[in-house]
Amino acid sequence: MSHLEPLTLPATDDLEAWNGFLDTRVLGGLEEARGLVAVLRETPAGDPETLLVWNDLHVALANAFAVAGLLSQVHPDGELRERAEGYEQQLHELRTTLMLDPVVYAVLSAAPTDGLPDGADRVLADALRSFRRSGVDRDERTRERLRELSARETDLGQAFSRNIRDGAGETRVPASALAGLPDDYVEAHPADEDGKVTITTGYPDTNPFLMFSADPKARHAVMHTFLNIGWPANDPVLHDLLRVRDEQARLLGYASWPDFDAEVKMIGTGDAVAAFIDKIAEDATASAERDAALLLERARQDHPGLGRLDVADARYYGEVVRRERFDVDGQAVRRYFASDRVRAGLLEVTGRLFGLEYVPVPDAPSWHTEVATYDVRLVESGDLLGRIHLDLHPRAGKYNHAAQFDLVRGVGGRQLPEGVLVCNFGRTRMDHSEVVTLFHEFGHLLHHVLAGRHPWVRFSGVATEWDFVEAPSQMLEEWAWDHGVLSSFAVDEAGEPIPAALVERMRAADELGKGYYARTQMYYAAVSYRFHAELPVDLTKRSQELSDRYAVWAQLPGTHFHCGFGHLEGYGSGYYTYMWSLVIAKDLFSAFDEGDLFAPDVATRYRDTVLAAGGSRDAADLVEAFLGRPYDSRAFTAWLEG
Repeated sequence: MSHLEPLTLPATDDLEAWNGFLDTRVLGGLEEARGLVAVLRETPAGDPETLLVWNDLHVALANAFAVAGLLSQVHPDGELRERAEGYEQQLHELRTTLMLDPVVYAVLSAAPTDGLPDGADRVLADALRSFRRSGVDRDERTRERLRELSARETDLGQAFSRNIRDGAGETRVPASALAGLPDDYVEAHPADEDGKVTITTGYPDTNPFLMFSADPKARHAVMHTFLNIGWPANDPVLHDLLRVRDEQARLLGYASWPDFDAEVKMIGTGDAVAAFIDKIAEDATASAERDAALLLERARQDHPGLGRLDVADARYYGEVVRRERFDVDGQAVRRYFASDRVRAGLLEVTGRLFGLEYVPVPDAPSWHTEVATYDVRLVESGDLLGRIHLDLHPRAGKYNHAAQFDLVRGVGGRQLPEGVLVCNFGRTRMDHSEVVTLFHEFGHLLHHVLAGRHPWVRFSGVATEWDFVEAPSQMLEEWAWDHGVLSSFAVDEAGEPIPAALVERMRAADELGKGYYARTQMYYAAVSYRFHAELPVDLTKRSQELSDRYAVWAQLPGTHFHCGFGHLEGYGSGYYTYMWSLVIAKDLFSAFDEGDLFAPDVATRYRDTVLAAGGSRDAADLVEAFLGRPYDSRAFTAWLEG
């Protein structure tokens, strides 16, 4: 049994205590890290304690980064969020200085690994590679310039994310535009004295509106606002960010940022990214064109002579075709997914699948009253594995997408992992697509907790190559499409579970659009890659050109998608990783019995072989150990062409 205790958080409404907590965790971590750097600089070459000190240093940094990064995105107080961002800058500066320190590099280069916990060789090799990729072996003038560029990249990345987070917009449309929307949505959007309603750019507002509103003018207005999040502020920010990254890569001897970025991923090179994007786009073309023609044919019944569907109409007509062709009404489906029951069902399903128990901690304080906290225990042993916090609903100033954040990185025998799910779902009911997203993001949370018992913090949590990170989460989405799974929590107001026939029709309807989904993803991936490879002068124009080449739906004139494309900050040139991971996810899922998704042997083997391993082995090796063979694309190809 673990005797480690979760982190103690301040009382929710005690802002002074939260500021103190931020200072203690971050400034204390900075002080500890600086002290450990000083120890390393004085360590004799070949000292057997070297790697242990290196590990301690990165535990301190991880703890500080986690709290600063999380609170900068979720705390309700704007001044505290701003202070947390400032602390992130200090942490980045310390890490940059460390990785450019030739003295520490020399000490680490001589570090022995004998007598240390398993994985020491891997930790050392990874550390030395990171030093070289930071430029430690360059001349002093180059190192100074790299230090300046790293600081500038941090500033620009924060500004880009802040402009998206704080740049939420809204659109006022006639109340009549709500015709066709679910009752709970209409009730939540009362008309003002002018007979208009306000639709925000938050997902619970925008997504249902684009799916169900029969008013094309209003749909276009809402989509126009949504696609201009971050505009115009982020256009010059992104220009600068791309230039900074390019200069960093070239100073380090790489031809471009994508080449630098891809070196430590499964894909290996920037050219391979470009080839992968084109290959997926080509493979998806026939399916995309077939399904797009169905939607266009239906749209022409309402708009004779229409030449091409655009992004404001595609989702609506996708719903219309699914309703008419497959008898799948998104609103009828929605009534089975009450938000609180979905959350409870998610915990029951994943607990049963992976042998976990989620124990509510109702009195646990957090940064907001809507956050739900659970301790995670391993059923077979009763061990406390960690703690999770679910922050699932939108509010002002909060991160406005869906992601898993660290609160604590788990380290075996030292500290329990704690993770946070940050989403923006409605408080009453959810679309099925949102249920799928919740399962996806929870997959990251499971990965974080289950891989939290390694002695080396480098291996803790979601620590694999970046283009494998999404695979476990994408695989978990499959459970959100199974009737046996859904019927355990998806019930209507009368308590009747979702019918098997409806789920089958939903699965059939989901087959519609796989091709144009893949093409859309390759448009996003192309923006991510080409922006970094080419440094376009006119980002809006280049985005439009890439849309014309890869996407199926027409863009809206006067919109600037790239300014609100938050992945350009965190994922850089690597958005392709979502589809790369999906190829592996489909192969991983092929090992499960679709007739019994809870079969304990394969689920436990997957839990222990892939998830619990964290970053202790290369992702390809983890997958091969689980499947008994190297991964391949057969399952993905069958899915795409099916």
